[in-house]
Amino acid sequence: MWLYNAPPRQLLRERYGFAPDDAWLDHVRQSSVRFNSGGSGSFVSKDGLIVTNHHVGAGDLQKLSGEGRDYVMNGFHARTREEEKRCIDLELNVLTSMEDVTERVNAAIAPSMSAQDAFAARRAVMAQIEKVSLDATGLRSDIITLFGGGAYHLYRYKRYTDVRLVFAPEQQAAFFGGDPDNFEYPRYDLDICLFRAYENGAPAHITDWLKWSASGVSENELVFVSGHPGHTSRQLAMGELEYLRDEAFPFALAGLYRKEVALMAWSGRSDENARRARESLFGVQNGRKARGGMLAGLLEPALMASTREAENRLRDAISKSAELKDAAAAWDRIDAAQKIVAPDARASAMLEQARGFDSTLFHIARTLLRASEEQAKPSGDRLREYRDSNRESLELGLFSEEPIYDDFEIFKLEGSLTWLVEILGAENPVVKAVLVGLSPRERAAGLVAGTKLKDVGVRRSLYLKPVGSLAESLDPMLLLAQTIDPESRRLRKIGEAQDEVKRQAYAKIAEARFKLEGGRSYPDATFTLRLAFGAVRGYEEQGRPVPFQTQLRGLYARSESHQGKPPFDLPPRWVAAKEKLDLSTPLNFVSTADIIGGNSGSPVLNRAGEFVGIIFDGNIESCVLDFLYTDRKARAVSVNAQAIVEALRKVYDAGALADEIEGVQRR
Repeated sequence: MWLYNAPPRQLLRERYGFAPDDAWLDHVRQSSVRFNSGGSGSFVSKDGLIVTNHHVGAGDLQKLSGEGRDYVMNGFHARTREEEKRCIDLELNVLTSMEDVTERVNAAIAPSMSAQDAFAARRAVMAQIEKVSLDATGLRSDIITLFGGGAYHLYRYKRYTDVRLVFAPEQQAAFFGGDPDNFEYPRYDLDICLFRAYENGAPAHITDWLKWSASGVSENELVFVSGHPGHTSRQLAMGELEYLRDEAFPFALAGLYRKEVALMAWSGRSDENARRARESLFGVQNGRKARGGMLAGLLEPALMASTREAENRLRDAISKSAELKDAAAAWDRIDAAQKIVAPDARASAMLEQARGFDSTLFHIARTLLRASEEQAKPSGDRLREYRDSNRESLELGLFSEEPIYDDFEIFKLEGSLTWLVEILGAENPVVKAVLVGLSPRERAAGLVAGTKLKDVGVRRSLYLKPVGSLAESLDPMLLLAQTIDPESRRLRKIGEAQDEVKRQAYAKIAEARFKLEGGRSYPDATFTLRLAFGAVRGYEEQGRPVPFQTQLRGLYARSESHQGKPPFDLPPRWVAAKEKLDLSTPLNFVSTADIIGGNSGSPVLNRAGEFVGIIFDGNIESCVLDFLYTDRKARAVSVNAQAIVEALRKVYDAGALADEIEGVQRR
């Protein structure tokens, strides 16, 4: 997961006899798109056409749907530009530049500062740098922490907020095989979705977009992935990894299992319930399977032994160097900080991370409350999410016209309040203040019925009003947010101070690693643009070869082997189109490219920088990549570019779209 301003050219030359030049990198970087909702994509035409995954776009499909209109399940196709539907609150980012500001950030920290003071000083200088950049360029400006605190880079992004839905297949085509096939391979999915970026009411004029490959991929071919991996933990100290294994992941999985069962039961009550809950259920099931795979990796003795051995080698090298002696105590400081935050971790998850308040309306209330409090402070003193450089993105979400359904809100809030009681205890003062003597069901129903925050006009009228004015509104959801805020902020403050301790310790480790390894490494993922590479290659599973790609004929064969029963049923369009399709067309393929959550929708490119496919999943063996990269069995799974065109032309009668992405000019 290499930085674009530190690409692995030497490594690529040694392995493949090829390394991209600056022009190649700049072109691919500016063709790559980040979906702020969580995912990646790429421009594939000069008129702002963007391809990503169906599951990346599903939240926006859901928001545009309504009773009697289900774009997630049934798909969508705008046959004209006028029919393209504007997304409610989608923001896309394109990385325009990167600047190393490490020295400027670290210069604000004095050695004598306490952890809390150092955190405040670092937050202030980062906000100042971002604000100066925003004012000077008009571009979204974010300082990214790399190597756990070893480096700070200022990333500038062009924002697109007028984004329109162009095409989506049926969910059953995009997610054929459902949960049983998720994180598995072979796969047979058309997991794509097409959007278009607009500026000033017209399709955006794009100077960098990816040319479509007509030839797809071949076995053992070098490919690149340009996307936004969300989070990895490869450089964590062993103490933090053990905490994830023993506490954090089991706790998170318990919550996911609980929520999955509840969502499935609620969805089973009616088709409309199922539609409203579909995106939430998919996210929970996907998270459950991913975290389960990660935990399995941490429970693998060989992985932990390998990680411990690498840490010990580094510590041993540091101990033998007088120049690096300052880093020797870094691991002890990390362990000490972790021991301070661990006792409050569950309470922080339930309150500050709001796992005990699973409600869109609650999140709106908290945002309004904190915006009023934070905007009264200088930008550098605010919570990071309320800094000036993030204001436009915050307001885009806060004033979203996303449909909010009372019954679904009550259901989610009741379940999470029940979990809050179980985790913190019924006699906990905060819990008692939250429930005000009512059951979770009664409290949830009263909160949802009494709040006015579904009305975007009400939100706008309350935004940035003094905190006292918010309390006077007597809105029950705002009062709830105010009730838990003191304790929530207290827990956050503890975490921030210890994060600063860890940040300084990891900076020392990173500095030592740079000197010992000569900078031949990349930082953990941060949901920022990275370049990965690998080979198109199958693998062995229980002694049997697994092919590097599947074909359309395999889709029909897998459906037939299950008698067409869900989740292996085919949409009617696909059944009708079978005789028209070239069933030898490659559908999905695997590669050794290094990916993780957030890479969904990333373009897969050949040496020429052509679009040959799109990442949509990894196999179950890839879940371990959160902690350690391996190409033995871990594989990234992609939709082949050839299958996309074949389906657009012969299944969906979307020849004009196929022409646009292939660059075909029709008279």
